[in-house]
Amino acid sequence: MTDTFRALMIVDHEGKPRAEFREIALSDLPDHGVLVEISHSTLNYKDGLAVSGTGRIARRLPMVAGIDLAGTVVESRSPLWSPGDRVIVNGWGLSETEWGGYSRFQRLKPEWLTRLPEGFTPEQAMAVGTAGYTAALSVNALEDWGVIQPGGAEVLVTGAAGGVGSTAIPLLASAGYRVTAATGRPETHDYLAALGATGFVDRAALAEKGGALQKERWGGAVDSVGSTTLANVLAQTIYGGAVAACGLAGGMDLPATVAPHILRGVALLGIDSVMAPQARRDRAWALLAARLDKAYLAAIARVEPLSAVPTLAADIVAGRIRGRVVIDISA
Repeated sequence: MTDTFRALMIVDHEGKPRAEFREIALSDLPDHGVLVEISHSTLNYKDGLAVSGTGRIARRLPMVAGIDLAGTVVESRSPLWSPGDRVIVNGWGLSETEWGGYSRFQRLKPEWLTRLPEGFTPEQAMAVGTAGYTAALSVNALEDWGVIQPGGAEVLVTGAAGGVGSTAIPLLASAGYRVTAATGRPETHDYLAALGATGFVDRAALAEKGGALQKERWGGAVDSVGSTTLANVLAQTIYGGAVAACGLAGGMDLPATVAPHILRGVALLGIDSVMAPQARRDRAWALLAARLDKAYLAAIARVEPLSAVPTLAADIVAGRIRGRVVIDISA
């Protein structure tokens, strides 16, 4: 095992967080029960905020960035895991309060690990990543609510060309739902149609302030944007429908009223991917394994080296990334 290895860390620089590559050793890692050699990670919007310094994601410094990882157990003090086990980790405070996946090795708590699902390679699992896993949590929540039906009222996906949207669309379409994609980039329509979208909405129309109650259209929605977009989606959801809110790319505020909730019985379903219990995680990954065509992953994902993450971080925050970016930790 190598004495030192490279990690992308968020450090304090004159009172502000800054990303830089550092050589660290196993002795520098947290004293958690399972040592994992990481082969792949991902680039998520939150990673972009952390690495670019646009948002203060890391709550303590220095911090190894990266909220996802896939790899192989090297050492374990837990009876739950043995050397050679292939695992993934999504969330659990990685890159915020706990050291994350942009490192060749990481020590992790055993309860954070999920076994790599049957049929997924580590690269494919990271093509799914937190974004795809969050999409699966959202779809499960909508189906549990019980209003959306195959062939029924349209199901809207906002931020459609992003990581969550690019997985939510095929998960919904493969089950027979009529999926409408909200995007501000007409050049993505062919890409989104190939994923299963049958209709399109200009995201600008959803970003404008609208009435508390608008014409009913959506049986349900997966929203990764928040703010005024989410307020409009709620106002346009049919009686008894539900919206799974899982992101805040457009802002953390919600300039809405209670009208859709108390006059139309619309539910706002909050989706948390960071601290979700293991049973919910396993169910999300089971949905991904059952409905996600592996060819889809090849279509939406590209592999980039760890060295490219600082540049890619700025791109994802600026909305210039389509689909998913898998990070090869060894490159």
